[in-house]
Amino acid sequence: MAELKRLSESRDLTRIERIGAHSHIRGLGLDSSMEARDASEGMVGQHPARRGAGLILQLIRQGKIAGRAVLIAGQPGTGKTALAMGIAKSLGAETPFASVAASELFSLDLSKTEALTQAFRRAIGVRIKEEAEIIEGEVVEISIDRPLSASSAGGSSGAPSGATAVGKSGRLTLKTTDMETVYELGGKMIEALGKEKVQSGDASGKVTKLGRSIGRSRDYDAVGPHTKFVKCPDGELQKRKEVVHCVTLHEIDVINSRTQGFLALFTGDTGEIRAEVREQIDTKVAEWREEGKAEIVPGVLFIDEVHMLDIECFSFLNRALENDMAPILVIATNRGITSIRGTNYRSPHGIPPDFLDRLLIITTQPYTEDEIRKILDIRCDEEDVEMSADAKVLLTKIGVETSLRYAIHLINSAALACQKRKGKVVEMEDISRVYQLFLDVKRSTQYLMEYQSQYMFSEVSGEADGGDAMQA
Repeated sequence: MAELKRLSESRDLTRIERIGAHSHIRGLGLDSSMEARDASEGMVGQHPARRGAGLILQLIRQGKIAGRAVLIAGQPGTGKTALAMGIAKSLGAETPFASVAASELFSLDLSKTEALTQAFRRAIGVRIKEEAEIIEGEVVEISIDRPLSASSAGGSSGAPSGATAVGKSGRLTLKTTDMETVYELGGKMIEALGKEKVQSGDASGKVTKLGRSIGRSRDYDAVGPHTKFVKCPDGELQKRKEVVHCVTLHEIDVINSRTQGFLALFTGDTGEIRAEVREQIDTKVAEWREEGKAEIVPGVLFIDEVHMLDIECFSFLNRALENDMAPILVIATNRGITSIRGTNYRSPHGIPPDFLDRLLIITTQPYTEDEIRKILDIRCDEEDVEMSADAKVLLTKIGVETSLRYAIHLINSAALACQKRKGKVVEMEDISRVYQLFLDVKRSTQYLMEYQSQYMFSEVSGEADGGDAMQA
């Protein structure tokens, strides 16, 4: 029994909710006048950067200007990715947002330019409008003509799904507030009505059961807690409605370039897509735009760690941004003056000067002690960790002396240490314990300097001894 109890306790310790590094970000935290609040929607501090991101957000929402590029540059741990996530959350689901890391583009399956092209087209949406003819009304009666072998009963109103499955023909009476009509039913329509369990008194749209008609409801009706009541539709039974589908250009590319059609989107094996396919799709989308059937929705492509791109990728981006269907490009880097990958030339942020000239640059600044405290409060709430005031003060001090990321990592570790001692609130002793268990970068470097002679390939001292040992 004691072993079972310890096993259950260990399972409780490891049952941690999966929370992302930026799952607390809800938006940019701007007010109606585009001014940054001190702490709002998960964002803290970085007022100039957030105001700049707010202007970019307005630019994206207008959707009239394409091919603009923004660089978010700052020291590690100053909230560059959080700023991009804030833009994505503020845009909502209707505007496409594609996020990639620069190192993802170097793959054995796809060329660099193909991977960038797919990322670009993933960030461009197409809002397709089409008119569909539907029949919508309240079901007055369903009469099913079934074979004699199916059931001894004749056609009845509100036939159950088991009876409708074997029906060959029938009639459906629908009404609105203005009219009533009888429709002849075929086998497929009878089967669809059976699947939806449509009966007399329901409001049906297409082959979808919208709910129970309010006018036909009675106190003695057997309905469940999830039954939805709707009004009887008005006007004509047969109507034309505009249906809007939102897809990305990349999804259209995949559907038209694979034999399995839209199922290729789920397999993930998109592979190289021929240029001819994309040209035909662009031509067709342009025709739809002229006819008013479609609308282009330029989204956002976010490339993190952009200094990992090489000179060929930057050359491709230069050309791609000149396309009238290009999305807004947001890139981020924490590099200073460094070499451009693939060359021996040094440039700010590791980005070629001609590409830098195209960028609007937003800089992020290191967080103050008060801002670090607010961010840690938000992360404690997000990770559902209750921490005492003294422990938060100590954790804030650790974040100032080491890094914010290290302090955030200690939150859940300290919560586990608190559970182990059967406490309910994380105290200073829990923070101290995990601080001793897990080293930060500064202490790890100091440890290496003290014991570097005991490590292999030491370049500071004992190098000759190490070389002789390897040769021996």
